[in-house]
This record gives sequence, structure tokens and C-alpha cells, in this order.
Amino acid sequence: MTDYLANAYPTLAERLPKTVLADLPTPVGDGDIDVGSHKCTISIKYDNLTSSYYGGNKLRKLEYLLRRAIDKRADRVATFGTVGSNHALATALYAKRLDMGCTCLLSHQVKTASVSKVLGLLLQNDAEIVRYGGNRHARVETMRRHVQGRNSWVIPIGGSSWLGTVGYVNAGLELAGQIAAGETRAPIRIYIATGTMGSAVGLALGIALAGIKAEVQAVRVSPDSIMNRSRLDQLMNKTAAMMRRLDPAVPADLALQSRVEIRHEFFGDGYAKSNAATDAAIELASDQLGLLLEPTYTGKAMAALLHDIMQPQYASLPMLFWNTYNSNPIPVIDTDAAQRKRMPEEFLRYLD
Repeated sequence: MTDYLANAYPTLAERLPKTVLADLPTPVGDGDIDVGSHKCTISIKYDNLTSSYYGGNKLRKLEYLLRRAIDKRADRVATFGTVGSNHALATALYAKRLDMGCTCLLSHQVKTASVSKVLGLLLQNDAEIVRYGGNRHARVETMRRHVQGRNSWVIPIGGSSWLGTVGYVNAGLELAGQIAAGETRAPIRIYIATGTMGSAVGLALGIALAGIKAEVQAVRVSPDSIMNRSRLDQLMNKTAAMMRRLDPAVPADLALQSRVEIRHEFFGDGYAKSNAATDAAIELASDQLGLLLEPTYTGKAMAALLHDIMQPQYASLPMLFWNTYNSNPIPVIDTDAAQRKRMPEEFLRYLD
């Protein structure tokens, strides 16, 4: 197992310890796509395989965030998401493995096939599920009731603080190492689904550190109140500044070197809502690439890539798709009456 960040910036790694949870590096490979008018080859980064337990992109962030909770001697962690949140589920699963409790403050979303499975797994793994919503006063009161005074460490939505983002700086350096080893081509564009921006920002910083000139295509899957240029730049600048504060070997102009384009046009009608382009991308990825994608995140990122490679100016350029979706099957969980009593009443409709 190789830690590319530790190899490149040992002082930074020493000052930012992590709890090893992921099986890294994740593989890279190539896949051929027939889009009708022509055929092309794309590269694929299989971050769906970060763990045989529960994979996906959240695990890279949690290695740093859960270590901070341990170092703070927290008894439990608290985090945020929707009722189908992969981040909330990953946090709960790995917190339990580390003998910590987990409070998941969740909001409503469109009912999809995976929501009942996520909620069932949260209940099965002893997560405390709390309805989180309403106006600012209501949210503050919810936080006071369920987080304050319990020796909890709060992990932001999506794990996208500067500290969590460092997990994807490591991922960018990892990709650069695989390119140097001849495992894949250096891409011109990297397509990644982006909700809270930590993965896209960290990836852009990491490949910039490694001297890779690719542009990250951050395909927006969350409302623009959550993901927008201003917030992305803020996270980019803070992450780069904190890394340099901890290790002066990090370039002072790292944020300026990083290249991210936000792609808004594949968001559709809302979070977790599919559309024709997303559905077609999911079907093509399954049939031609053997990839299991989903409509909330990765299907939209694949839709963006497919759109671009059908444009004459991009058809022959090296492109990379970053698969962030956990590929381990989520079992169907039958919730019993006792478990349902631990669920906020307004969430019970997702279990039916």
C-alpha cells in the first residue's frame, strides 16, 4: 500500500495523520465506447473500489476526519446529509468499526431505490437518525439537542472541510503516480460528480502538485446554493493555505495552478432526480464499460463525459472518468418494529 502524499510531502503527512481505512491505490483502466458516430477509448479510475467493506470516494476523506475525532478523544461523531446519503452511511459504518457512536442529521430527498437500504443499514449499525431541517433557529436547536454535551466531533456534509479535502489531494497524487508508471494516459479532462466539492477540489490540487495539466470537470449534482464557484474557490484556497501552513514545501500559488470547471448543465430538475441524459449514460456505462452507476452522482458525470466526446474538438483527446460510487452491493434490510421506533416518523415513508 502506497501513500503518495506521504512520499511527496512527508512533513505534511506527519502533521496530518490519518487512520488507514481504504485499500489504496485504487485501479485505473481503459474502456472503449461506441457513441454511434465514432468509437473512442476513455480511462477509468475505480474509486468505487476503495474498500471491499464499503467503498466510494467518501472513504478517502474519512481517513483524515475520523483520525481527527480519535485525536480529540471524541466518543462519537455527528454528520449531515439526506436520507439516502452515502457520506452519512460511510461515516456511520466506519465510526462503528472504530468504536464510536454516530449521529446522522438528515434531510428529505426524492425517494430512490437506495434510500430504504441506506436507512436500514444506518439502523442496523446503531446510527442515531435525526430529522434536520427547517429554518436556521430550528437547525440550531436540533444541533444543541443531539450534538452538544455528548463529546461529539462534527464532520461537515460530504466530509468536505479542508481536512477531508486532503484525502483527495492524495488521490490526485496517486493518479499522477499511476500515470508515471505507465498504467494510464495523462488525461486532458477528468470527470467527477460533485456535491459538496471536496473530491473535485482535492483532486485538482493533487494533480497540480504533481504537474499534471488536466482540467477537472466538476459535474454539479447538488443545488447551486451548496455548489457554486464562490464556495469552490473558498474551499480551494483554504485547503491550499492550510497545507502550506503545515508544510512550506507546498507551493504558495497551488490554488492558482489548479484547474476546475463546474458543469451545471447535467443537474436536471434537482438533487437525486434523474433525466434522459443520465439514464442513457447509466445504460451505456453498464453495457459497454461494465460499470454500475446511479442517477444521483455518477450517472450525471458520465453524461457530461459522453456529451463532450461527441464533440469533434474533444473526440480524440484523452479523457478520464472518476467512478466515486461504492460498488459493493447494499443488502436489502428488513427493519423490525424496534428499529422503526428509532426512526423519525416523517422518514418512515422511505421504508415502505
